[in-house]
Amino acid sequence: MWFKREIKNRRLHRGHLLDVKLRSDRVRATRTRLAAVGFCVLFGTVFGLYLLWRSGEWALDKFVYENSEFAIQSVEVQTDGVIAPEQLRRWSGVKLGANLIALDLASVKRNLELVSTIDSVSIERVLPRTLKIRVTERQPIAQVNVPRADSKNGIAISVIQLDADGFVMQPLDPRLCVIPLSQMNSQLPVVTGLNGYQLQAGHRVELPQAQAALKLIGAFKHSPMAGLVDLRRIDVSAPGVIVATTGQGGEITFALDNLEQQLRRWREIYDLGMSKNKMIASLDLAVANNVPVRWAENNFTPAVAPKILTPATLRRKNV
Repeated sequence: MWFKREIKNRRLHRGHLLDVKLRSDRVRATRTRLAAVGFCVLFGTVFGLYLLWRSGEWALDKFVYENSEFAIQSVEVQTDGVIAPEQLRRWSGVKLGANLIALDLASVKRNLELVSTIDSVSIERVLPRTLKIRVTERQPIAQVNVPRADSKNGIAISVIQLDADGFVMQPLDPRLCVIPLSQMNSQLPVVTGLNGYQLQAGHRVELPQAQAALKLIGAFKHSPMAGLVDLRRIDVSAPGVIVATTGQGGEITFALDNLEQQLRRWREIYDLGMSKNKMIASLDLAVANNVPVRWAENNFTPAVAPKILTPATLRRKNV
C-alpha cells in the first residue's frame, strides 16, 4: 500500500513539473517577442529622427546656407567717430559674397571690439543681401606719454590715450581717419604719474587719482574757468590729490571729489587776482578752509585760452 502511494505521488509530481516548464517557455517566448518589438520600435524611432535631422540639415544647406540669394552684396557701416568706414569693414572680416544667414555675428562683433578705440558694436541682418554695422567709438580726452626702449637702445616716447571712463586706447593712424589731423586736437591734457603696467589697451585704469583727473577734464569744459586757462598736465602720483598745471604756468591742487565746487572756488580766486592784476602761481583747493594761494611775481594779463576742437566736437556719422 505504501509502495503504490509513493508511485502515485511521483506521477503527480512529474506532471506538475512539466506544466510549469511549458508555462515558463511561453513566458520566455513572449518576453523575447516583446523585447524584439521594443528594439525595432526604438531603432526605427532613432533612425527616423536621424533621417529627419539629416534631411533638415540638407534642406538648410541647400535652400539657406548655400543659397546664392542670401550672398552679401552690401556692408553698410555707420560710426559716430572718425574711423573710415572702409577700415571698419576690413576689421570686421566680412567678405562680400559670404552667406548672410550663415554669418557668425558674434565673431564679427568680437573682431571689431578688439580694437581699443571702439566702445561698442551692433550688427543687423537686412535680408536678403545687406549687413548693417553700427559702431560707437571711444573719444580720447587725455593722453599718457610712456617711455619705452627703442631698437637703438635709446628711449622713445609712445603716446597712449584715455577716454572719459579711463579705458586705454592706442592712437589711431591718421590714414585710418576721415577727418584730417589739422581739424583734430593733437594736444590733449597729459596725465603723469601712471606706471606702464597700468596701461593695457582695451582695459580700464582704476586708480582713483586717474579717474579724478579724467572727471576734472570733463568738468573743466563746462566750468567757469573754461576759456580763461587751459589744462596742460595733471599729475596723479600723489595719494588723495591731483595737481593740474595750466598753460599759463599755474599749479592747482584738487581733492578727488567735489570737483565742480573746487572749480567755482578757483574762478572766485582767479577773479580776485585779476582785480589786483595778479596771476595765480599755485593754488591748493584740496584744503577746505583758508585756501593757500601764491601769486606769480611777474603779473600780466593772460591771453585767452584757444578753443580746441576735440574728436567729440567733430563726431558725425559716416556711411
